[in-house]
Amino acid sequence: MESRITELEIKLALSEDHLEELNRTIFRQQQQIDLLQAQIRELYQLMQPTDPTEPRNLRDEIPPHY
Repeated sequence: MESRITELEIKLALSEDHLEELNRTIFRQQQQIDLLQAQIRELYQLMQPTDPTEPRNLRDEIPPHY
């Protein structure tokens, strides 16, 4: 009986360690997602025209190989 309790305690300790490692991984991934979303928002704002009423010049959109 004593060995079974010891074995269960070991399994519980290992499970707690794995759970803590998973929590740290998820936290790091969420930080990365937040950073990427902020970068995408910044890029989106940079791509927006400064004056939305100003007509677009199609010549600016011609690829350089033409």
